[in-house]
Amino acid sequence: MPQVTLEPGGATFECAAEESILSAALRAGYLIPYGCKNGACGSCKGTLKSGELRYGAYQSSTLPEAERVQGKALFCVAHPVGDVVIEARDVRKTGDIVVKTMPCRIEHLDRVTDDVMIVRFKLPSSERLLFRAGQYMEFILKDGARRSFSMANAPHDDALIELHIRHMPGGLFTDRLFGLRDPAVKVREIFRFEGPHGTFFLREESEKPIIFLASGTGFAPIKAVVEHMIYTGNRRKAVIYWGGRRPKDLYLDHLVRSWVAKYPDQFSYVPVVSNALAEDDWQGRTGFVHRTIMEDFPDLSGHQVYACGAPVVIDSAQRDFVADCQLPEGEFFADSFTSPGR
Repeated sequence: MPQVTLEPGGATFECAAEESILSAALRAGYLIPYGCKNGACGSCKGTLKSGELRYGAYQSSTLPEAERVQGKALFCVAHPVGDVVIEARDVRKTGDIVVKTMPCRIEHLDRVTDDVMIVRFKLPSSERLLFRAGQYMEFILKDGARRSFSMANAPHDDALIELHIRHMPGGLFTDRLFGLRDPAVKVREIFRFEGPHGTFFLREESEKPIIFLASGTGFAPIKAVVEHMIYTGNRRKAVIYWGGRRPKDLYLDHLVRSWVAKYPDQFSYVPVVSNALAEDDWQGRTGFVHRTIMEDFPDLSGHQVYACGAPVVIDSAQRDFVADCQLPEGEFFADSFTSPGR
């Protein structure tokens, strides 16, 4: 079986021919950055130092041929051909976080806008899900298809798991959730899910001030991280930028304002709306949310950025923050909603 050597640190693990390097690393207890697991988001991108890889399907824009020739690699879809040495950023041990598959029961369905539903579900009384604030889970549908959603609650508040789900017209799952396809999802319905997944969580060893960037329901994992910070007494300063098309898309605006009111020396909030109508009477910032950040912080060299939402927003933010605002590449952490249903 091929052996993978993981740099920095020199850890080694075996990788079977049918599994990806990412899957083998997780199985061996090593957590390297990842998000979508299907070659779309680029979070797991690293470097092949020696050896040869073969690839499953992935989006060519995520790993352009020029980067691949230079030795860049997507570990979620890469399979070793013999022994390899790879380099990944921010390597960690998984610790007590174990991916589980278990049933859950829908407890509350709260439609907060015409196209956003807050779903809360309960685990079996004998089970507990250990996770980091900001991670996501996957519903496993009856046909085996999966739908991924970020968890919006912090780990200490785990009586119910909270999801913020936007309706995707024509989507098999979200059409059911919004009552547009039979059978509609109902309270007390049982689902199966797998989780936790992802490496979108607070790097607590850092003391750098934080920029949170959320677009739409990308607010969900940021809510979890902020509530975790409040609960654990983490006093790092943070500015929360939340972008939507119209004011109604900032569906928990009142919650963010309550954080700022209670912790004015720690949190600031900048809502940004891109397509307000006259009837909205919007008096706040307008345009693209990541451009608003660039206006306010032309120098991000001393910050960490945590960004979540639509891929076009996340990709643009990462590119522009690094190129134009001096953000160190390793200080941008993202959860890009590339999977179906996210």
